Amino acid sequence: MTRSNAELIADRARLLGPNVSTFYDNPVHIVKGEGVWLWDADGRKYLDCYNNVPHVGHCNPRVVDAICRQASTLNTHTRYLHDGILDYVEKLTSTVDDHLDTAILTCTGSEANDIALRMAESMTGKRGIIATDATYHGNTSLVSQLSKSNVPTVGFGLGQFFRFVAAPDSYRNPDPEGMRFAESVAEQIAEHEKSGIGFAALVVCPYFLNEGFPDNPDGWLKPTAEVVRKAGGLLICDEVQSGFGRTGTHIWAHQKMGVVPDVMTLGKPMGNGHPIGGVVTNLEILGTFRKGYRYFNTFGGNPVSCAAAMAVLEEIEDKQLLENARKVGAHARMRMTRLAKKHEFIGDVRGSGLIFGAEMVLDRETKQPASAFTDRVINGMRERGIIHSKLGRHKNTLKIRPPMPFSIENADFLFDTLDEVLAKTPLCA
Repeated sequence: MTRSNAELIADRARLLGPNVSTFYDNPVHIVKGEGVWLWDADGRKYLDCYNNVPHVGHCNPRVVDAICRQASTLNTHTRYLHDGILDYVEKLTSTVDDHLDTAILTCTGSEANDIALRMAESMTGKRGIIATDATYHGNTSLVSQLSKSNVPTVGFGLGQFFRFVAAPDSYRNPDPEGMRFAESVAEQIAEHEKSGIGFAALVVCPYFLNEGFPDNPDGWLKPTAEVVRKAGGLLICDEVQSGFGRTGTHIWAHQKMGVVPDVMTLGKPMGNGHPIGGVVTNLEILGTFRKGYRYFNTFGGNPVSCAAAMAVLEEIEDKQLLENARKVGAHARMRMTRLAKKHEFIGDVRGSGLIFGAEMVLDRETKQPASAFTDRVINGMRERGIIHSKLGRHKNTLKIRPPMPFSIENADFLFDTLDEVLAKTPLCA
């Protein structure tokens, strides 16, 4: 049965319930993907400049083959012995500091962050968590409390354990040394201690993607890490979006930011869309966690998921996708900078590797966010066959985060089209 878009939208509401979000004013009915391309039900081709989940490309042959071969042999849980999970964790931990030498595998990044918060409680005996005020880290009852942009209206009374600091903003409030951010974290640590809850952990995406990926220099998180360690808390780096070479400079964004986390969490891109996530830490933290929690995950670390995840790491290495991200990202930033000289509503250009974009403003002097304009640009790009989105506190920063095989040719098509859309989109509706 092939439904029209109107029928699909109506049936989603009927079968999946209300408020199931879609992208764009005219949602896209995607039926096929390959590399950096998507096709809709009418056969129209779209350049995917948004999806980091198919990290090494839609339907990547190496990943597809790994999944098929393992699924045709065995898939079961980790209470049986299996080489796959051990081989994968060994290869994964070889990409990080020696301090991070062990892991738990999950099905999602939300599960990974939930475990990370419980690890912090296990290690410190305290429950106070700090995050930024413009981020997202998942959707479990515990982890959803970290999101100030989508605060749950009901819950289990967990809000008292969470405090927030202003997200870094290199455009409006430059903090080039990271000292003001570190001081803000120290203030919230003191408040947690004063309340009697105590401080357990700071949770950040080290490249602050949901916050609008501000242009912070390499090493920017060092002062904050020192504050966290001095207070006896854990530094948790959520690398779901920023990891696996996306910045083009390092395999992990925390390396770019000059820190070694106590816990690193992973999700979406880890298996190229196959559901797998992970928590990477050290044996002391993991051992303490396992004493406090009887944790088991039926599907986490299953042989098929591990085969997919291993194929992703091999593809990054064999196809030199970290170097590709660096090269294409530099070209993309150059193209965006050129557009900024032409279009006054581009207030700030930013990004590293295959995370790039620009903040849209109504006026460069006042820096007033052009949120509605940004939305019209994104919909205009969709109508011209290019998929991307927006993020940041004001939802006025173009979010361009394509699969890692994205090429200079792809980037030129993107920016040529963006130039046309910017020229034709009215600043005020």
